[in-house]
Amino acid sequence: MRHFPIFMNLDHRRVIVSGAGACAVAKLRLLLKTDAHILVFGANPSNLVLQWTQAGKISYLNRTVNAKDVIDAALVYGANEDATEDKRATDLGRAAGALVNIVDNLEDSQFITPAIVDRSPVTVAIGTEGAAPVLARKIKQQLEESLPEQLGALARIGQAFRPMADKIPMGRKRRDFWSKFYFKRGPLAWAKGGEAAVNQDIDNLLNEVLASDPEQGRVWLIGTGPGDPELLTLKARNLLHEADVVIHDHLVAKPILELARREAIVVETGKKTFGAAWQQSQINALMIKHAGRGHHVVRLKSGNTIEPAETAALGNADIAFGTVPGIADNGQSRAPRKTQKMEQV
Repeated sequence: MRHFPIFMNLDHRRVIVSGAGACAVAKLRLLLKTDAHILVFGANPSNLVLQWTQAGKISYLNRTVNAKDVIDAALVYGANEDATEDKRATDLGRAAGALVNIVDNLEDSQFITPAIVDRSPVTVAIGTEGAAPVLARKIKQQLEESLPEQLGALARIGQAFRPMADKIPMGRKRRDFWSKFYFKRGPLAWAKGGEAAVNQDIDNLLNEVLASDPEQGRVWLIGTGPGDPELLTLKARNLLHEADVVIHDHLVAKPILELARREAIVVETGKKTFGAAWQQSQINALMIKHAGRGHHVVRLKSGNTIEPAETAALGNADIAFGTVPGIADNGQSRAPRKTQKMEQV
């Protein structure tokens, strides 16, 4: 990853665009979605630049940018379609401490502008390191088709409701509240009665969650097959993404571990050629401890074998558990061994 994705706060910050033609317009369309103070410099402005100036959306000056113009600027774009003028303008920006971008010049740019799917305040940025803009546009199209228009409205309602949701203890119970709101209750309420119905239902959902009993912890024993994350079952991927604790042996492939939440506790166990080795009893105790605290635990094993000693220990400790088999190299799933405890999950 050459370009690290971040979201910069441009509210009331100065953004300089050197250039006023078609090349600049493409950048201005995105910048106008922000509350930045946008200054555009250059001769022969496009009609859109003039329209946006008359509407008070940007400030346009019919001259080249100078050193005073870029003082306190957050971003400076070189969009003149003239390499010499783009370099002059962005050199001024660098000297003033601004981040600079030259259109269609990846090597001399400090940042790139991604393709954006806007469901404000939900924003999805798509970048290809400048290698395949057409691919970024295709991904943008697919995301726009899959993300409903009301997603932004639900996010705004949720954002305003966050102080009330802080009554729910941090952790899984609060995450489950937000999952139910965004993916089930919120969309259903919106379909029935729009924003008013959503505001009513989120209050009801909060009361239901506050009155509910604490969720019991459980363990999922997952085989990772040959180590290719694309061969994991959808169920395994979802469980790993939602896990509070991930316990894995050292043979589990790193790309699979990358599927875990960043906030999850990740513990490596198992035997190694050098260093202390985990005993099976220690692994059993670790799973039981975290599940006893109400955590959802995922135990990852390389290959397809589920350790009988682990299922026995969980059963004896009265911990609910289930198994998800790995996928063999021939692409066939191996059915899990039936246990009485699986029916509890």
